[in-house]
Amino acid sequence: MTFTRRDILKLAFAGAAHPLLPVRGIVSQVFAAPGAADAKFLLVFLRGGYDAANVVIPVGSDFYYESRPTIAIARPDSANPLAALPLGSDASSAWGLHPALKDTMLPLWQKGQLAFVPFAGTEDLTRSHFETQDSVETGMPVESHGEKTPAPHSYGSGFLNRLAAALDGAAAPVAFTDGLPTVMTGSVVVPNVSLKGTGRPGFDDRQMALLAGMYAGTRFEPLIAEGFDLRKTVAQQDQMMAAGTMGEMQAANRNAITARGFELEARRMAGLMKDKFNVAFIDVGGWDTHVNQGGPQGQLATLLTSLGQGLAAFAEQMGSAWSRTVVVVISEFGRTFRENGTRGTDHGHGTVYWVLGGALHGGRFAGEQVDVAARTLNQNRDWPVMTEYRAMLGGIFKRMYSLDSTRLDRVFPNTLPADLDLI
Repeated sequence: MTFTRRDILKLAFAGAAHPLLPVRGIVSQVFAAPGAADAKFLLVFLRGGYDAANVVIPVGSDFYYESRPTIAIARPDSANPLAALPLGSDASSAWGLHPALKDTMLPLWQKGQLAFVPFAGTEDLTRSHFETQDSVETGMPVESHGEKTPAPHSYGSGFLNRLAAALDGAAAPVAFTDGLPTVMTGSVVVPNVSLKGTGRPGFDDRQMALLAGMYAGTRFEPLIAEGFDLRKTVAQQDQMMAAGTMGEMQAANRNAITARGFELEARRMAGLMKDKFNVAFIDVGGWDTHVNQGGPQGQLATLLTSLGQGLAAFAEQMGSAWSRTVVVVISEFGRTFRENGTRGTDHGHGTVYWVLGGALHGGRFAGEQVDVAARTLNQNRDWPVMTEYRAMLGGIFKRMYSLDSTRLDRVFPNTLPADLDLI
């Protein structure tokens, strides 16, 4: 009988909730991309379309304050703890940061380990969560039909799976999700690891012994052993780090992870990425803030606290590997610049991407920018896109992995990478 890599995954973890078999042990190849084995990349996808204008705030724009009479964040003021944090040398800077990120993201910005790319996004103008998310995750060119809307196309592969393929054996990809996301589908078999388990291994000792015996003496024996070892690692981390927090974790089951819950998950992700994986994905839901979004406090502020604590914990837990790590935070689109009638915001277009890393050229804004004014809005409703996401990520991948144009075209076809000098 001939076994494919997918067959091995199914056999090794039949009945288990989440496959954990490492990919890199399947095929041994020479690392073709310089530095690919040491570099670490994590993509964080904020599902729902987060309101970038209330996170990275255009505090120098009077139009911003006119457009958001109830949800705007006040201009920087050292005497006001609910005011925006200046992202510059003084309070008169054009941009500010949401105060919920003061203790987590501001220190990384000040150390040059965080950069923002405003007016970023996709050419997709459908403003549909599902269509835009799928379009972004595939990373394929948008075909124009009148307006720039995506033509029908097959979601047969995602750009992180194609990146793993382009690295020719140097990649050890993983999705920290309950199911395999579109961005990780494709020719490379990618495990998905849910870190929201109960701390129990998928098999007891007797079951593991039976499965190990089935493959004893075959070329798959070390693969099965490594897969079991990884399951035990996750279970041990669950038991050690979740002690005393189970009630809080259970309260976060409605797809709105708490600050403590996200931090717990982020630390475990970092532990696995340090030892096992180097190309990873996680998504965070709850960012569709149509009603009662809040300003310096409220719904969005709570989400940002969770996200900031998780990202800061991830950076800390990576230890020395943080200097070889790049984290990119994206969302399918931004939101309307003007607040709506229910003190929230609706589906928009351009947004702000976050780029983090220990060796980042950060503490700055990257990419093309325009004044934040009514005349610069896209369709008189939301931010324009001036940095296309595939071009930005292509530039990052080129720097990280020294990919030539042929390999980059495998990841993002027909896309010229944009070098924003981020790494």
